[in-house]
Formats: sequence, structure tokens, C-alpha cells
Amino acid sequence: MMSWLADPLTNFFSFLSVLLLLALIKAFHKLWWTPTRIQNLMAVQGIHGPPYRLIYGNTKEISNMQKEAMSRSINLSHDIFPRVQPHIHSWTKSYGKNYLQWYGLRPILVVTEPELCREILNNKDGVFPKQKPSNFLKKLVGDCISITEGEKWAKLRKLSNHAFHGKSLTVSIEHNVHEGKNIELLISALWYCVMFIRIRILNLLISA
Repeated sequence: MMSWLADPLTNFFSFLSVLLLLALIKAFHKLWWTPTRIQNLMAVQGIHGPPYRLIYGNTKEISNMQKEAMSRSINLSHDIFPRVQPHIHSWTKSYGKNYLQWYGLRPILVVTEPELCREILNNKDGVFPKQKPSNFLKKLVGDCISITEGEKWAKLRKLSNHAFHGKSLTVSIEHNVHEGKNIELLISALWYCVMFIRIRILNLLISA
């Protein structure tokens, strides 16, 4: 007992070594063991994806793919998905419609299969909880249907049903088409006015 108390420096370093060892074990478990285990468990169920990278996950790959997509010239086409979400476009081709990706240490299950998306969005059993929004997002969008849950969500969903009903969509499309035609007529009228003014200016210059 006396020898133990006689060497406090040794005791301190021993205690420090134990703490350091525990910290290393915890870091290894969090940074490598848990992500690898999740990846293996998902692979057993047929869900694959880009391999997990230490600490960063797939964020660097996603960032590089987005930069590359934005650097390319865009064609006049409605097919903008490869430009907006190039990583999802690429990885769904490589790993299937549903795959696993990593935002740092956080695993993200990307689901693009329509039937599964419908089941998740319906969420009748409440097994797919929504992610809690940040304070900034909540102030920005308020209590919208994509954030709320429970009775408030049911009320908002009931109110929004009318807007997405077939007849409502038909009326909306017809209105948009009509407005589009009006815009086309307005542009044509402005174009003719510009051409008329240019001709008048040319005539004045020639007569001068």
C-alpha cells in the first residue's frame, strides 16, 4: 500500500494510459466497427452501396461528382437529374434502385423504388419516423406536411387532397396552358413592336 502511494507519477501515467486505451477503443468502435457492421448487415439483405470511407463516408465522392456535373455544359433538355443528383443517378445504376450511402458516420438508405417509396410515405404503422427539422428549417417552412406528424399531419393531408385530385389538376393544367399561350402572344407582340421600331429607325437613318 505504501509503495503504491509512494509513486504518484507512475499511478498518474497508468491511469492516463487506461483512459487513452478506452478512448482508442471507443473511436475504433464508432469510426470503423459500427459502420462496417452496418454495411455487412445491409449487404446480407441485398442492399449494397459505395464503400464506407473513414470519417468522411461518401461525402467527398458526392462533392466531386457534383462539381464534375456542374462543370459540364448543360443541354436543352428536361433530363436534369444526372446534373442535380449525379451520385444518386450513378449509384442507382451501379448498386440498384435501393442502396446504402454514408454522410460521414451517418448511414443513409436511399430508396428509389416506387412501391417502397409509397409504403414509406404512407407510413400507416408509424415505423418510418420523420427526421426532426432544424430550427432554421422549421422557421423557414413552418408546420408543413413534410415535417408534421400525427393529427396535424392528417389534417394537412386531408386539406391537400383536394389540390391533387384529378379534376383539380386538370383545371390547373388547363389554366397553365392558357396562361402560357397568353405569354406567347405577349412575347410575339413585343417582338413585332421591337421590329417595327428598328425598321422606323433604319428608315430615319436612310432618309437622313
